[in-house]
Amino acid sequence: MSAKSVLVLHGPNLNLLGLREPEHYGNATLDSINQALAKKAELANIELETFQSNAEAELVTKIQGLATKKADFVIINPAAFTHTSVAMRDALSAVKVPFIEVHLSNVYAREAFRHHSYFTDIAVGVISGLGAQGYELALDYATKQLNRS
Repeated sequence: MSAKSVLVLHGPNLNLLGLREPEHYGNATLDSINQALAKKAELANIELETFQSNAEAELVTKIQGLATKKADFVIINPAAFTHTSVAMRDALSAVKVPFIEVHLSNVYAREAFRHHSYFTDIAVGVISGLGAQGYELALDYATKQLNRS
């Protein structure tokens, strides 16, 4: 049996983690988050791919690619696209891969415009406000689900 696979998608400005507004996003860098996920995935025999883009079209194309090169699960932090991207939502709906929406900050403790997500109602679950640990918790959940199937 081949290893199960998880795709982690990081939206715009997450490449600035560690520098950008640490009071909201913490001090972890994107690289440190990806490295921690890679270690967890390796221990769980999960193939892990991570991808970050500041461009909506690149993220949509990556999601659409799941139609032919399926991942078994997606962990996505749409970042600012959470509140604006019907295109990413439609792509996730089309490929029918289960996903968890992750946010480093507690979006409900922030500006009102951040309270609406185009993804939440089609996600398996949402993790918000737990910092970088949110990604690891999402991977733990995905691993358990994939091991059941």
